[in-house]
Amino acid sequence: MKTPLAFLALAAALVLPVHAQSPESVRVDASPVLAAYPAEGVVEAVRSATLAAQTQGRILEMSVDAGDRVRRGDLVIRIDAAEAAQAVAGAEAQVEQARANAINARAQFERTRGLFEQKFVSKAALDQAEAALRAAEAALRAAEAGRGQATVARGFASLAAPMDGIVARRDAQPGEMAQPGRALLTIYDPTEMRVVADLPQSRLEALRQGPLSARVEFPDSARWVEATTVELIPTADPRTHTVQARVGLPAEFAGVLPGTFARVHFATGEQNRIGVPPAAVVRRGEITGVYVQREDGRFVLRQVRLGELLSDGRIEVLAGLAPEESVATDAVKAGIALKRGAAR
Repeated sequence: MKTPLAFLALAAALVLPVHAQSPESVRVDASPVLAAYPAEGVVEAVRSATLAAQTQGRILEMSVDAGDRVRRGDLVIRIDAAEAAQAVAGAEAQVEQARANAINARAQFERTRGLFEQKFVSKAALDQAEAALRAAEAALRAAEAGRGQATVARGFASLAAPMDGIVARRDAQPGEMAQPGRALLTIYDPTEMRVVADLPQSRLEALRQGPLSARVEFPDSARWVEATTVELIPTADPRTHTVQARVGLPAEFAGVLPGTFARVHFATGEQNRIGVPPAAVVRRGEITGVYVQREDGRFVLRQVRLGELLSDGRIEVLAGLAPEESVATDAVKAGIALKRGAAR
């Protein structure tokens, strides 16, 4: 590893004398830590629903907006039901007409049957009257079914929330025209969230060596959480040759929104790695270093190359440190003590 001359000069000057107030130090060793494969993912709701129009009409009212909480059964959208009401009225009229035809056909059948018993009409006339009765009764049942369909369609003018949740998106405004199939509102349940990530096929064998487990990192908020479940979808994308993983988040993990970026660290076993506390790292522009304790007890600033954040909270050191060396646990305190020692 090449070390810039400027950093070497700085390190030579920044040597903390023993008599100064030396900071606490910690011995670094190559200890076994959980090795993981990081994969970028996106948060999504396990349960979500999109309310779509099932009837045509003008939107009269939308009582909620994005971000509002709703309860199951709350009326959230009302569509003009005038057209649906006219359809119900028309269906009612058809039912009345079909009922009158059925009553007339039955009366005609009864008269024809009486005449047939008295030998005044033929068997063919009786069969014809019976067929007319059956057709009239079938028409009545069809009219009643049409009335039921119209009544159900009229009920589509009022849309209720199908679950307790939060409104994620509103895709329409009052006054607009609703068409069957048009999405109007999206609701999700914030108590059941998960992260969806894609894994390359080459990593599946290592993951299947033991129980599936993972930790989820939210870089924007620097939060970590243990996954409650890890599920691998048993199909691969033929274009990207990746397998989708669904990683469950705990119900009490608040403040996560659908679409949030997350990084999933899938456990692949244990490896020996050297790590230091995050507070031990000092940064000078693009250069990173730590205060290393020498054999005489003095501290000297040394450049190191860092890796990823380990599962135990330490930062991995890829180069610049050897096992059994000691570093200052707090780079800020070490820097302050160094300045005081230089002032003396």
